[in-house]
Amino acid sequence: MPITLADLAGPRHTVVLVMEMQRGVVGDLTGFPELAEACAKRDAIRNTARVATAARAAGVPVVQCTAAFRADRAGSHTDNAPFIRRLLRNPAHMLEGTPAIEVVPEVSDPADLESRRYHGFSPFTGTSLDQTLRSLGIRTVVATGVSLNLGVPGLCLEAVNLGYRVVAVTDAMAGVPADYADAVLTHTVGLLAARVTADELVRAWI
Repeated sequence: MPITLADLAGPRHTVVLVMEMQRGVVGDLTGFPELAEACAKRDAIRNTARVATAARAAGVPVVQCTAAFRADRAGSHTDNAPFIRRLLRNPAHMLEGTPAIEVVPEVSDPADLESRRYHGFSPFTGTSLDQTLRSLGIRTVVATGVSLNLGVPGLCLEAVNLGYRVVAVTDAMAGVPADYADAVLTHTVGLLAARVTADELVRAWI
């Protein structure tokens, strides 16, 4: 059955997942300037912040899904994907304990939960995120963040496989290039999740 905004009007059983809205990904310390530019063009950081603020006010939990590496790379698979190999040519990339892994201030709040991962591209596998959500009684996840190239489709697919319903906030996520990101929203994310705008979601929670 399709998800409607009425399903999201109250706080029970719903969570907002913010995917990698980190300073070293899309913020002032970005190592991905094209992605940061795509976020700026879609106003994705501001729209994610609006969704997160409305969620908190409505009693909907917000989970920051973040990525980091230990300096010794322990706990991370570092040679199983071309993209990872390219990232780690920079030995300082997204190291735990550095400002780069902090959530951008517009989106963060001390009350938010955090789910940190050290390998892979999506937030459920190898983390305690699923158990955290089940402990909160969550049935529906609201997806925001980056990127539509890898992380967001992975989030949506894993969530559906685990039995959650998914809502994708289309103007609170980004990918590169822009036409590819739009195609992923339509032809991949659209098969997994209901799609709403930040305005629609905020109105549902006010």
